[in-house]
Amino acid sequence: MKKFAVILIFTLQVMMLHAAYILIPMDETQKNHLKAYGIAFWVLEQDVEVDWLLNFKGGSFMCAFHELIESECVIRGVSYQVIADAQSTAILMEIADPQVNMDVVKLQKAPRVAVYSPKNKQPWDDAVTLALTYAEIPYDVVYDEEVMAGVLPMYDWLHLHHEDFTGQYGKFWRAFRGVAWYEEDVMVSEATARALGFSKVSECKLEVAKKIRDFVAGGGYLFAMCSAPDSFDVALAADGVDICDVMFDGDPMDPDAQQKLNYENCFAFTGFTISANPFEYEISSIDVTDSRRVPRNSDFFLLFEFSAKWDPVPTMLCQDHRMIIPGFMGQSTAFDKRYLKPNVLIMGENKAAGEARYIHGEFGNGTWTYLGGHDPEDYQHLVGDPPTDLNLYPSSPGYRLILNNILFPAAKKKKLKT
Repeated sequence: MKKFAVILIFTLQVMMLHAAYILIPMDETQKNHLKAYGIAFWVLEQDVEVDWLLNFKGGSFMCAFHELIESECVIRGVSYQVIADAQSTAILMEIADPQVNMDVVKLQKAPRVAVYSPKNKQPWDDAVTLALTYAEIPYDVVYDEEVMAGVLPMYDWLHLHHEDFTGQYGKFWRAFRGVAWYEEDVMVSEATARALGFSKVSECKLEVAKKIRDFVAGGGYLFAMCSAPDSFDVALAADGVDICDVMFDGDPMDPDAQQKLNYENCFAFTGFTISANPFEYEISSIDVTDSRRVPRNSDFFLLFEFSAKWDPVPTMLCQDHRMIIPGFMGQSTAFDKRYLKPNVLIMGENKAAGEARYIHGEFGNGTWTYLGGHDPEDYQHLVGDPPTDLNLYPSSPGYRLILNNILFPAAKKKKLKT
């Protein structure tokens, strides 16, 4: 009888230690941070919940063990640990301690993802599209026709590709007006505008921007990089005002355009000055690319540390294995803090230079996030440069910020405190 009891106790101990969860660490021990996000997304697609362990080992993921999930981690080269019930309970108890800056957010459903991007090939790549493809996260491409047809409510999350919503073709006229890709872009954009019932590209882009604004107001999640954030806000501010010179829309701009801007229409910016010079490769004073004096070897920005238990939204968006992120340039590199609205939440900044690099806010029932720069692993991406090979940067801290935003809509969130 005594022997039977010893065997029973041993059997129970083995059962308690039986592997029941998969932990995907996101600290320096992770071999492929970017594909780890793809694993989390894939698990959600299988209708399995994922725990996002905020500030625990770099923002790790944990889910119920299944051989298929383990196999997927192996196939994609993602580091993982198989842990027992007792270990997962200990992790959750550690996180629940009110003295530590950690929390658990439940990821419940894979978001439907769309990328706003032109159908005709452009001489530059897009960091978000590269990240989604590398992480093996599915997405749909939509552009003006689809947006005007009303498809956006079908999606949870929308990214704005390198875009100029003011109808000035990115202010590339001075340098590229005789180049084939620029001429094609003008031709296609004008044809699309006419097909949608607009006489000018700027009018078409404004209506597209309004549709995107309504998508956010209705509860959508918007993420934008490079030229999209400031051109989007500038276009909304210029509703009913001609800010395009003759080479862009066939007639001169309104000489009083600056005085007629309505900053109330903007998500993030206020008090800025538009660039009326067609020879200037800039849309407004929001961007600091031309005015900044930051040497490359000291070009970094610092992520803010938020309270995981009280401010889970910005905490999610800032999950990373590094708090200091290498800077990178773009048509819009960073945002002049003087032009931010008071309710804008700065999540990453170069304080010495007065630059906001990573900002967030709410609009209606939805949220928006803007990240300055074009490509986190290509410091000064030029027109015609080849796309970044993310196989060379599987643990890019800058690309992690993009993928945080992808998973953000899957979370059961508490109210954002600002």
